[in-house]
Amino acid sequence: MTHYAMNMYDYHVWANKTLFNRLLELGNAVYHQEIQSVFPSVSKVVSHMYIVDQLWFHIISGMSMSEALTIEKVDTDTKTIEDMDMLFLHLTGRYKTFLRQQEEMDKMLILDTPWAGRRETSLSEMITHIVTHGSYHRGNITAMLRQMGHASVTTDLTSYWYIH
Repeated sequence: MTHYAMNMYDYHVWANKTLFNRLLELGNAVYHQEIQSVFPSVSKVVSHMYIVDQLWFHIISGMSMSEALTIEKVDTDTKTIEDMDMLFLHLTGRYKTFLRQQEEMDKMLILDTPWAGRRETSLSEMITHIVTHGSYHRGNITAMLRQMGHASVTTDLTSYWYIH
């Protein structure tokens, strides 16, 4: 039986791809359009999502958060939707390969953040964080698209259950 965290990660991948498909329909002008909102553009939100997903990949792979924070980041600010879609696709492949190799998703690990200190957590909790972080920002993008006069798409978990 597939672990709940793996199912949630699969949902995260589906929701990101569903949103990317909508952004591809709207085009790069909308993607990079500057607005007064939570982020200055949809592209900035997507860039943030990618950088954070990449950061957490390094952490769950065994790197300390302090070390992961020093890794040179891909310059995502000037990328097109197509570029970011490919970057997410590649990162998703790395996540899936890593997660398939894990024998125990609930084993306890130590997370040491520079802003909050040490906390005992599990790989499955970290995956849950990655998924909820993505959900939060997909909601930002939905609100921003509406603010610009465009419909978004549904990326609710229940949609994944029934559509996927």
